[in-house]
Formats: sequence, C-alpha cells, structure tokens
Amino acid sequence: NKELILVRRWTPKHVAKWLKEEGFCDYVDLLCNKHRLDGTSLLALSEYDLRSPPLELKVLGDIKRLMVSIRKLQKQNIDLLEELGLPYDGHSPTGSGGSLDWLCNGDPGRDCDSTDTAPVGEEYHQYTNGKYKQQMRRLDPEYWKTVLSSVYVVFVFGFTSFVMVIVHERVPDMRTYPPLPDIFLDRWVIPWAFAMAEACGVILCNIWMLVLLLHKHRSILLRRMCSLMGTVFMLRCITMFVTSLSVPGQHLQCSGKMYGDMWAKLQRAVAIWSGFGMTLTGVHTCGDYMFSGHTVVLTMLNFFVTEYTPRSWNFIHTLSWVLNLFGIFFILAAHEHYSIDVFIAFYITTRLFLYYHTLANTRAYQQSRRARIWFPMFSFFECNVNGPVPNEYCWPFSRPAVLKRLIG
Repeated sequence: NKELILVRRWTPKHVAKWLKEEGFCDYVDLLCNKHRLDGTSLLALSEYDLRSPPLELKVLGDIKRLMVSIRKLQKQNIDLLEELGLPYDGHSPTGSGGSLDWLCNGDPGRDCDSTDTAPVGEEYHQYTNGKYKQQMRRLDPEYWKTVLSSVYVVFVFGFTSFVMVIVHERVPDMRTYPPLPDIFLDRWVIPWAFAMAEACGVILCNIWMLVLLLHKHRSILLRRMCSLMGTVFMLRCITMFVTSLSVPGQHLQCSGKMYGDMWAKLQRAVAIWSGFGMTLTGVHTCGDYMFSGHTVVLTMLNFFVTEYTPRSWNFIHTLSWVLNLFGIFFILAAHEHYSIDVFIAFYITTRLFLYYHTLANTRAYQQSRRARIWFPMFSFFECNVNGPVPNEYCWPFSRPAVLKRLIG
C-alpha cells in the first residue's frame, strides 16, 4: 500500500483518517487535534504512552486494540522504524511489552534500592546488543532551585526572629492577664519538660539529616523541606503578631521587655536566629504562642522521615512518631504553649505537607489554573518533577581509589 509506505509524511489529518478507518473515532480529537500526532510520532507510540499522562486512556479494550493496530502499522514500516532508531522486534518499540530491563539511571549492574515501582520522570529507550532497555530519565536535581528555597527559609527564619522580638515587647502583664483556662495545662506542670521536647527534636533532626544525606534525590527533598518549613513559619509570623496571648504558666519568667532602638532589636533577632530559637542553645523567647514553632518542626521532620524512607523500615517510622508525639506532650507539660497552639500547629503542618505532596505526586496542578495561581512557589519548584520521588539511596561521595581496589 503506497499510503503506508509514506507514513513518515503523514500529517495529523492523515492520522485522523487512519484512526477513523481502524474504528477509533473517539480518540481523533485527543490524539490529532489536541496532541498533533503525525505519522512518525504514531509509529513511536507505546502502550505506556497511552496509559500515562498526558493521554491517560482509561478503557483497557481500546488501549489493547489501538496497540494491535499500531503494531501492524509498525510491522509494515520496519525500515522506517530502523531509520528512526526504533528497530522492530515483534513488540512495540517503545512499549512496556516484552522482556525489558529496568535500570537505575540507565546504569546496568548498578545496585538501586528503589522502594517505589511507579514510573517517575520521562521515559526513554536505548537499543543495545539487539535488545531494548527501558530506562527512566534521571530526575533533574535543579540545584539552583534548592539554593533559592534555602535562601527563602533562611530569610523567613530571620524575619520570624525579628517578629518574636516585637511580640516580646507586647506580652500581656501576668498580673492583669493571668493564664487562660486549659483542660490539659490545668492538670500538671513539669518545668524541665521543654528541654526534653527539644531533645526529641534534635534526635529527629539527626535522623532526617542522615536520610537526606543518603537519599539519591536529596536536592529535591531539601527543596521541599525548605519551601514547606518557610511557608509555615511565615504564616506563624502573621498569627503571633496579630494576636498576643497571655503567658500560659505562672511559673514562667515572662514579661514584656523593651529593646529600645532598632539596632538593639536586630541584635536580639540575630541572637534568636543563630540559636535556632531553642532553650538548649541559651535562647529564651516570650510571647510567641500562636502557634507552636516547636510542634511545627517536630511534625515536619516526622513526616519527611516517614515519607522518604521505605515502608518496611518500621522501627524508624515508629521511632519518628514516638519522638513527635512525646515532643508535643513535653511542650504541653512544660506549659510553654496552650493546647490550641499545639493543635493548630500540628493541623496546619500536616495538612500543608499532605496537600503539597498530593499535588506533586498526582501532577494535578498542571491541569489546574487555580492551583498555579494560588500556589505559585509550589508550581515553580515542582514544575519539572513528574510524579512521586522514588526512595532510592546511594552513597553521596565517590569511593576512594583504595576502597575501589579492595571492594572490586
């Protein structure tokens, strides 16, 4: 058939005609009008392409029948396929059928402990030794975006420290405004408990740093941590500046303090920032109650540790949750925050984490103009991360020459 020989010259109109002749009229608009499929791209089409975004065909029978028709067309155009670098071996040249070797970063023989089997990133194929090797394009670390997110979170922490100084000047007098009634706080007080809460946070932070160091996609993880942490603390700046709650415990040495000129305020803000706002580093703050920053940090670290470690690591997940919950308990037991402060902090942190990762993993924001408008920073940081980030681990440093000789 002369028409088949000239498949390389097919335009979307020719493809539309072919689809109608094969009985796939329902997909003419999607494939030809929306995605402008021509003859060459039709020959390169795979079952994986049909199932995955942006096509996402849902009817299994149509997918299988369409692939049968495409494979017949490929069989009649073997020479063209070889010319395009897509030799025909009886299966779709870019499909998921047949015997395919799944590799880590396209490196054969490399150990890759991936805990997620869902395809991530853009698929490409290589023809080697007469066999196709289906590979996944390496996720772009985009270090410059990670640097921007780090600058963002450092700025927010600095701004938070300055707002804490302003808030300290407005702390209500305990004689005029005694602690508010609180069902949990009214039961007991453990003055030393706040140091234990910070100890829980330090342990969680060390676990997260180890996970981050060994994770193959550490740049993406760090970028997400910085953007989420910065956003939550920016919201905290607003809430604690707008509303000044009375001191939650009579035992706390907390009263309004005037720092005088702007230079003195900046010096105090730098002291809070450099000490990470922790009593363990000698920093004592007052008035920053709505909502709990310590709860935010504990919860965010817990969620990142459990999200980016394999599900089979039950011990790490249990330990992470225990540290998170005990840290919250110690914050309340020390009367450093009201119960409502802790509840709001936990709720906002968990919701924001879940919303962020749901949008990133499903790529729903790509089809939602509203999501791109309301979450511009998210769209900017995640625009090139297609789907879930797999939990793959590798040593961050190259092995010394001596070790390479000893190991192998």
